[in-house]
Amino acid sequence: MRDTLIERVLRRERQHHTSPVSSMRTFWGLMGAYWLSESWREAWGLTLAILVLTAFSAEASVWFAVTSGELVNRIAYFHHPTTPTTPSALLTTAATLAVIAIIRDAGFTAVRHFFSSTLHRKWREWLDQRFNQALLDSNHTHFHLQQNGFHAAGSAIQAPDNIDQRVQESIKGMTGGAIGLAMGIAGVVLSLGLVGSKLIETSSDVRGFEFLGSYGSACLTFAAIAMYVPLNTLVAAKLGRVLQRLSERLLWAEGSYRTELNLLLHRSFHVAVIRGERAQKVVNRRRYSRIDQTWASLNRVAAGYMGFELVHNFIGSRIVAYAPGLLPYMDNKVSLQHYVTGAELATALINECSWFIHVMPDIATLKANARRIIDLAEAIEAVQQPQEFYARTGPCEFQYTKQDPALGLTVQEIELLHAGVDLPFLTADTLHFLPGEWTLAVGDSGSGKTSLLRALNGLWAHGRGAIATPRHVRSLYAAQDVKLQAVSLKDLICLPDSIDEHPDRGVAAALHKAGLGEFIEELSKDGRDGQSWDQLLSGGEKQKLVLARILLLRPGLVFLDEATSALDPQAVPAFYQAIKDHCREATVIAVMHDVSSIQSASGVEFFDSVLTIERGMTKKIAIAVWRQTRK
Repeated sequence: MRDTLIERVLRRERQHHTSPVSSMRTFWGLMGAYWLSESWREAWGLTLAILVLTAFSAEASVWFAVTSGELVNRIAYFHHPTTPTTPSALLTTAATLAVIAIIRDAGFTAVRHFFSSTLHRKWREWLDQRFNQALLDSNHTHFHLQQNGFHAAGSAIQAPDNIDQRVQESIKGMTGGAIGLAMGIAGVVLSLGLVGSKLIETSSDVRGFEFLGSYGSACLTFAAIAMYVPLNTLVAAKLGRVLQRLSERLLWAEGSYRTELNLLLHRSFHVAVIRGERAQKVVNRRRYSRIDQTWASLNRVAAGYMGFELVHNFIGSRIVAYAPGLLPYMDNKVSLQHYVTGAELATALINECSWFIHVMPDIATLKANARRIIDLAEAIEAVQQPQEFYARTGPCEFQYTKQDPALGLTVQEIELLHAGVDLPFLTADTLHFLPGEWTLAVGDSGSGKTSLLRALNGLWAHGRGAIATPRHVRSLYAAQDVKLQAVSLKDLICLPDSIDEHPDRGVAAALHKAGLGEFIEELSKDGRDGQSWDQLLSGGEKQKLVLARILLLRPGLVFLDEATSALDPQAVPAFYQAIKDHCREATVIAVMHDVSSIQSASGVEFFDSVLTIERGMTKKIAIAVWRQTRK
């Protein structure tokens, strides 16, 4: 019966939970998501503008080629005995060529760059928002992604590394490379149409190829380009694959080093207290050596690619472009003007068709970055059904339901496990926590007190059991280590509500009751002197801020996980008394190591019962009975 219910829950989750990045788990899905989204007008509008400007740029290349041929012809006829070129005509043609170059480069090309960079910015912003929505959803996806586990076979399942790098640098590199690639394809297609048609128009017959008629020189030019460019593109593709592999290795190596540095920040105290800097230097040096070795290989290949590209450009623009028209010019079948025009058109066509060679390093980076983004999208989608996700690394058979608020919180047949371990480290048969009841959870360090609170809040991965929470009752979890986000003080007190839902007067009153009245005038501030509240407030002040949140929101279910550990002994009873006075109907479950302050100043017990955890077993008894057992 239980399996059937779990299967039903999983099916329901599969039907209703999809992430904002679910369509981005394939390369083409990632590429097209923006253009098929609610921002499609913006995406397609910018794309159309880029295509139009690319067409104008290709047409300007035709004008440039024709005018270049005319200028060379006027220079050649400057000293002609019968029809010499006049200086005014020469200057006019030169000025026209300059104007065309300015319009093409400063007009069409520069404006196209503006639109393409705008598209890059908008696309990146859209992807960033989508991934942030996916990570920070009500499903706590950002939390689930970080939970490493083990397959039944014992092999580790790693969380995606360096999510910040994937969301920022990889998205930026991928979008830029993709736009450049698309612009290259558009340029090739439009140039073949516009430049190619003009090349055919200026074509002439060629000796030895009379069967081609007047299309001889154009056919030879197309044939030369068709042999030269694809051959070099094949070489570029092979070098590009090497660049791609090295780029992926470099991204992995940099990600590994960044992870190590981030971990160092979290364990900095422990490294300092054991004087472990020497060992950490060895680790950092080893991690960076991977970056250095890969970077050296990448530099060698990139330098070789640059040399190959420069040689390709020279041969294409000076030999391949001019050779096909040389025979008809030598046979005096075309004028110098037509010859130069044809060569310039061929050069423009080679440049556009060689776009893939020019951007092959970017394409290689594009593939590497896209792979990292796709991997993250797949990981995000995988945890949209947390129970199914956790079931890959161990039993995850929790059943979360709602019940009548009068029944409070009910826990039945709870078993908590670690990933890859079959035996539970904590079990509980049936536990009832009634409205207004205060329960103290005690046990040795590592006995599972915090794990139980996390399981009750749906934040424990492996185990089984049924948890029924009161319907329409707000819950609040106060952890021992308080981390404050970089927002205003009022935001921090009102979370998870919006600041618009609570007037300043009510927030100020809660802050005063919590013992932080000196900060009332700074509710709207994000901090002081460039520092956030997380940096400014002490550990005890942060825990008082959490108390202010409890007093403001007045939750009906409160979980206190060492929530007073940083307070002075005199402040602990005041903390609990404030909750007693202002949240009278709240069910409170508190984990404490130091139980010396669980009575009010007048000797009244704050807690009604005690949940003891010993050797993996739980037992709930009255506070008076518990005190008797301690004597």
